[in-house]
Amino acid sequence: MNSRKQAVLDLLWNEPYKIGHWVGFKDLTGLHNTWLRSFLYSHEDQTLLAHRGSYKTTDLSLFLALHAIERPNENVMFFRKTDDDVTEVITQTRKILQSPVIGRIVYDLYDLSLQLITANNSEIMTNLCTSTRGASQIMGLGIGTSITGKHGDIIVTDDIVNLRDRTSRAERERTRIQYMELQNIRNRGGRFINTGTPWHKEDAISLMPNVKRYDCYSTGLITRDKLEGLRQSMSDSLFAANYELRHIADKDAMFKDPEFTKDVEKIYGGIAHIDAAYDGKDGTAFTIIHKVPEGFIGFGKRWDRHVDDCLREIAVYHKRFRAGTIFCEDNADKGYLRKEIAGMGIPVSGYHEKMNKFVKISTYLRKNWKKIKWLEETDPEYINEILDYSEFAEHDDSPDSAASIFRKLETRAAYNNGLRGGV
Repeated sequence: MNSRKQAVLDLLWNEPYKIGHWVGFKDLTGLHNTWLRSFLYSHEDQTLLAHRGSYKTTDLSLFLALHAIERPNENVMFFRKTDDDVTEVITQTRKILQSPVIGRIVYDLYDLSLQLITANNSEIMTNLCTSTRGASQIMGLGIGTSITGKHGDIIVTDDIVNLRDRTSRAERERTRIQYMELQNIRNRGGRFINTGTPWHKEDAISLMPNVKRYDCYSTGLITRDKLEGLRQSMSDSLFAANYELRHIADKDAMFKDPEFTKDVEKIYGGIAHIDAAYDGKDGTAFTIIHKVPEGFIGFGKRWDRHVDDCLREIAVYHKRFRAGTIFCEDNADKGYLRKEIAGMGIPVSGYHEKMNKFVKISTYLRKNWKKIKWLEETDPEYINEILDYSEFAEHDDSPDSAASIFRKLETRAAYNNGLRGGV
């Protein structure tokens, strides 16, 4: 064996993360080298839970590229939550394989030039593969895609559990079933590599084996000042899940176990509300609620943006769900938002808020919570903010918006005769 080939083999075995540096991933550390070597050379199933911003998906894309040149006759099935999520990683993997660095490594190992025979948003095949099985070396799919007839030597899942699994029991069950079905496509002697973030004690991650956790305090990848800034920018449960890799117990939560429906037509004719953000840390929340014989049908959307930047989207949702009057508070803006909405040709009513926010939410929304079925396409961030709500919650735009509508529905006489008053 010539010295150049031996040097490449030593590099791949001992310090593959340095190849990441050479293709542009300068932030990879010795910790990422440990992860990468485990992905490449372990023979056991494994589950890596690492905090957001830890470059675990970058490490995975580097693994996919290096595995394709080291063991070109083994195929990898790669799964993320949706097909669009898959495209991001497969595209990054393709760019790594097309880099001059990988081209040189392949030439030193095999004395030939690397060629990508297939390279699209979901599949990669190189000229290194000599297998007659016909399967692509790398195939990426959304977790809900049909896997009938497919098989892989290595099954990789990355972030197949997300915020929607926390807010929807149906989504949790769906993801669990999909993950269990993947067990049937692993070839004999194959293995699983799982990476992600836990969102709920009963989500699919609870099924995954050999878990190793790397929270924001143990990796050293985020400074304390940065962590405090992140903590202040999101709800406690969001920070706990994304950075501390833990669930916050909800036994004392005011709101839990939301229910969902796909029956869009039942929301037609509902009334709407905007909880507007103008500056600071608040967000803009938009809610539609329609009373039906069996309870209520709801839709919610939340943005971390000034209300002016949300009005176009709000108008689209308002038209799509055939909503009626939009209600909005005019304490702070002296009627500005009401005039903007009216200028868009949408029926609107302003009101002056006098009620304590906690009292309003704990009275009107809490009383009706179990009677609501939310449309499946309701923003998970909107639902999450409601699930996190307490008297001392830093963010309360979504529950406040929903509670305001339920208060209006209980003052139906004022609503019916068109009078302006407190919502």
